[in-house]
Amino acid sequence: MATGRDIARGFSSQDDHKTNPPGVSGRTFMKAFNLPVEINSDTLDPVSCQHQLKRSITEKQRHESILAADAAQIFDNEISIDQKLKLLHRVTTVKDDGTVEFEVPGHIESQSISAESEEIFSNADDEPLDLADFHYIRPMQIVILIVGTRGDVQPFIPFGKRLQDYGHRVRLATHSNFKDFVLTAGLEFYPLGGDPKLLAAYMVRNKGFLPSGPSEIPIQRSQMKDIIYSLLPACKEPDMDNGIPFKADAIIANRTAYGHTHVAEGLKLPLHIFFTMPWTPTNEFPHPLSRIKQQAGYRLSYQIVDSLIWLGVRDIINDFRKKKLKIRPVTYLSGSRFSESDVPHAYLWSPYLVPKPRDWGPKIDVVGYCFLDLASNYEPPESLVKWLEAGDKPIYIGFGSLPVQEPEKMTQIIMQALERTGQRGIINEGWGGLGKSAEPKDFIYLLDNCPHDWLFFKCKAVVHHGGAGTTAAGLKAACPTTVVPFFGDQPFWGERVHARGVGPPPIPIDEFSLPRLLNAINYMLDPKVKERAVELAKVLEIEDGVEGAVRAFFKQLARKKLEPEPEPRQSSLMSIRRCFGCS
Repeated sequence: MATGRDIARGFSSQDDHKTNPPGVSGRTFMKAFNLPVEINSDTLDPVSCQHQLKRSITEKQRHESILAADAAQIFDNEISIDQKLKLLHRVTTVKDDGTVEFEVPGHIESQSISAESEEIFSNADDEPLDLADFHYIRPMQIVILIVGTRGDVQPFIPFGKRLQDYGHRVRLATHSNFKDFVLTAGLEFYPLGGDPKLLAAYMVRNKGFLPSGPSEIPIQRSQMKDIIYSLLPACKEPDMDNGIPFKADAIIANRTAYGHTHVAEGLKLPLHIFFTMPWTPTNEFPHPLSRIKQQAGYRLSYQIVDSLIWLGVRDIINDFRKKKLKIRPVTYLSGSRFSESDVPHAYLWSPYLVPKPRDWGPKIDVVGYCFLDLASNYEPPESLVKWLEAGDKPIYIGFGSLPVQEPEKMTQIIMQALERTGQRGIINEGWGGLGKSAEPKDFIYLLDNCPHDWLFFKCKAVVHHGGAGTTAAGLKAACPTTVVPFFGDQPFWGERVHARGVGPPPIPIDEFSLPRLLNAINYMLDPKVKERAVELAKVLEIEDGVEGAVRAFFKQLARKKLEPEPEPRQSSLMSIRRCFGCS
């Protein structure tokens, strides 16, 4: 039976025979890219004896000093990967449920994290280009590299089409499963590696991207390698169907493409990252793949998550750089940081749901949701239309492309909750086969596939996994929303929905139960919740995130051409030293 150390060694590197340093459990790194990271403050228990109190305080201070010193070395270019693994093991603890814990010394204030993080930027920096300025940008060939499920691909369809409207040639490179989806929309297509069904099933089993057992290692490594190695031909190879040449002038990518920054570096092309979840460090909220109670650690959570992910893919990336891009391998810890801070980012959510943090500079934009109109061309089945007309608006319950581990049990919970609350419900079977085991009931309609922008407007509330696109569709339809997160950024969106007052606290998939669902449905049926949902929907209706995305892309492209070469930036070592109060 393989040990945690065997797992870590197998996932982290296949081209050497190194072992992890003594005392480093592979388990620490296998769950790095996971659901929630719980960070608790380090408090002292009260003691009756003054001598014990003094000793306890002294030991705490000593512990914090050691912690700070260890953390400060994580980004030190001079120490080996094995040493960094050991340091990360000291700073972070990964539990069996996928949660990651790390400590932030209690006396550290959030303002002391780093000089860079203290800078507050003016909204004047975010002024987009005038429409007339777009005409000064010559027609380009733009490749959009997207890795993920259909929900990840969908926002880039209207974005790409709008770029075409401005005279540019657009190739959307994504998984083969979505070829018809892309071509039907009128964009060019190029296949990327990886199977989104396998990726989704894998992430549900492991609560993240890193494997929980030895049998999972070859699956994930193969998927990651296929994705990364497919990025380069997507940028420069002719169309695989008609042979028309293509050579990218600029790259747009989502964050999960992994090799995007390296391809841009190798081809010397401008890169703009567009993503549906925050990945830029801020003091206003932690990384969505983490949960942290201390604001002092919010910014640090981004560095920790980024570093743990890099430890899992560094050998694949470096092989790719050497063999395909013909550029030097990356030897330091955070492999994408050669220019990551200089790469512009645009985030595809509404600033009315999550405003742009004040410590994000002019290279970061929050542009709004990019909605794709699927409703206008949808012909619903007659049975669905008749069922909708036969009673009150239903509650939608579905989890899209995410496989459900126990569909029969979940189906029974859903049916009981709807029956007890007297509600009609539409159950979306999705990839998980939800509802297939259900006995026919008048108050239940089983649905396989239907555009959310058509269906949600016919529902009174929605229950789903909390994907960014599904969340946006429900909010635009003025539906109170319950999020049942599986992994990744889904808890983040569930919390934002609840903070906005348009849904109950999220129900993690492992805690899905009849009492929790009953409470959630009753919460959503509150007229005050509906009022707030209607108010938010009115704002989203007039927001044009597609135009915002296009403006952000050209604004950053123009700025890149005009600005001088950046000065050498302060290393991450200094930033993380300040995070832990080191001088």
